[in-house]
Amino acid sequence: MNTNGYYRAVVCKAPGPPEALALERLPREPLVPGNARVRLNFCGVNFPDLLVIEGKYQYKPTLPFVPGVEAAGIVIEVAADVHTVRPGDHVMAMMRTGGYAEEAVIASESLFRLPNGFSLKEGATFLVAHTTAYHALVTRAGLAPRQTLLVIGAGGGVGLAAVELGRHLGAHVLAAASSRQKLDTALACGADVAIDYAQESLPETVAAVTGKQGADVIFDPTGHDQDTTLRCLAFGGKILLIGFASGKIPNYAANRILLKGSTILGVRAGEAGRRSPTVRKREIAALLSLANAGVLRPKVTAIHPLEDYATAMRALISRNAIGRIVLDTMSDGGGM
Repeated sequence: MNTNGYYRAVVCKAPGPPEALALERLPREPLVPGNARVRLNFCGVNFPDLLVIEGKYQYKPTLPFVPGVEAAGIVIEVAADVHTVRPGDHVMAMMRTGGYAEEAVIASESLFRLPNGFSLKEGATFLVAHTTAYHALVTRAGLAPRQTLLVIGAGGGVGLAAVELGRHLGAHVLAAASSRQKLDTALACGADVAIDYAQESLPETVAAVTGKQGADVIFDPTGHDQDTTLRCLAFGGKILLIGFASGKIPNYAANRILLKGSTILGVRAGEAGRRSPTVRKREIAALLSLANAGVLRPKVTAIHPLEDYATAMRALISRNAIGRIVLDTMSDGGGM
């Protein structure tokens, strides 16, 4: 907890693995115009956090920095020019850094009130994954009702967000993952078909369930093998490249793309929103509306105290995580 003007935060001082981070007490930041100070109760753990601390992400913050791109908590105070939130409000936040901490000073336009019925831990895991899924499926791919959507890595946080949203958009959703538990979770989130690609041929199963037509849209946050992925794609279909959680970057052959009449779309929801605030505002408004209506809700499956940040991040590296992982900043700090 904040004591005498200090708060706990996880600090990255040099590029490296999660174990190289340090839990420290930092002096409270000044509150500047346009910002609010938020007591962060929970922060979401996302795969880009791993890339940022290793210096492998497109965005390279100045060292030292506090990782973490999303969190949720309670507004403590606001600058005099801020009127969109007020002290006591329960909010979700998106940021480039600063989430792995007990508090943060955050631009007011990056704060959003919790949707109806959401807990703070759910709020800390909603915006990043669901904005990525919405930007990919709606803004980039234009997924239409009755189209077939194949979600690879469907048991992870962003994969489950795509499953939920695809079902709402009226698509026939095929969920592909590497374990029965992940697939059962995807089915519970609205998938129509579950495919265990560790036990069965993904292209053969997709062909069987689509009458050999293939998937119209493939959502891939893993960097799946390009040969396998293209064999799953319908003629004229779209592959959405979300990320490379597998640690491998596929090399798509231009001739194969031509023969399939296909489109490969890179998805950077965060950068797209920074370049076009209008797009960001529209997408988040749509997501909040769906969340308030009970259509979308993150699946939080693991909660770690803030001091166990390395364990939480390692769960993503091992690809054993199902749904979303959060850090609980309300823990006692192990004597700090």
